[in-house]
Amino acid sequence: MPDSSGVAGADQYAALPSGLTICFRDHGDRTDPAILLIAGMGEDLTFWTEPFFDALVARGFRVVAIDNRDVGRSTFVDAPPPALWRQIAACPRGDAYALADMAQDAVGVLDHLGIARAHVVGRSMGGMIAQTLAATAPERVLSLTSLYSTTGAKKAGRPALSTIRLLAAPPARTRTEAVRAHLRLTGHVAGRGYPIDDAAEAAIAARGWDRSAGDPAAGVARQIQAIQRSGDRTAQLSTITAPTLVINGDRDPLVDPSGGTATARAIRSAQHVVVPGMGHHIPEALVGPVTQYIAQHAARVGEGGNHVRIS
Repeated sequence: MPDSSGVAGADQYAALPSGLTICFRDHGDRTDPAILLIAGMGEDLTFWTEPFFDALVARGFRVVAIDNRDVGRSTFVDAPPPALWRQIAACPRGDAYALADMAQDAVGVLDHLGIARAHVVGRSMGGMIAQTLAATAPERVLSLTSLYSTTGAKKAGRPALSTIRLLAAPPARTRTEAVRAHLRLTGHVAGRGYPIDDAAEAAIAARGWDRSAGDPAAGVARQIQAIQRSGDRTAQLSTITAPTLVINGDRDPLVDPSGGTATARAIRSAQHVVVPGMGHHIPEALVGPVTQYIAQHAARVGEGGNHVRIS
């Protein structure tokens, strides 16, 4: 494992009381308000891309991004992945972890860094983790931004049949296969308005493969069952008091836009932004607009706006 140098943007490690180690990177001035970025299923922290980090740092934020458990250089859990039949039947193993456990990992990183409260941003499965963090540890969350995510309700955010077929393909077992699979899936889910940059996406997928400290296919399978074990979280989302921004595109074949609508309806006073032509991806062309939405939302919170008050 590489040395934790503490250099901005370098891989660093937080050893948690649970026994897990979570890898993270820390960008920007440590006196600035903190934004915690939580990536999606099977994505390591580099999937956010340097331009995304840089845009938020330039807007006056300290940006911390984490590798979730079972991806990147964080701990790969010592438990068998669920069999395919369990994934299809949504029948998690008895030793499955849940989204709440992954949210606690994020809290552990904040504790490690001495960050009392952060603006929490998550995308896809990371959005589910961010939502769970806002519900279970409200004292740690200044604001919540949920990017192309959903509530866990069975009828919300369902993937298109064409996407399910792609996801059902055998998992990649080599770097080359991982790059090809990423290009196929990302090209499919990115949205017609924003075609992918094949060279840039190939580099992201290759870097993700190289950074993996364990079996990526097993890690994804365990993350899938974490979502399944957590079930419908609509009632939990109704308890969130953090000022919330929900962002999704209108062309998302992986998490249908109904997932964003359901999320915004579940969280009181949530603001909902639908980006025309956007799918389940943040290409370079959308880094500016998306980071601007996030920064403006966080700034409003800092100024005391958009708070949910409990009577």
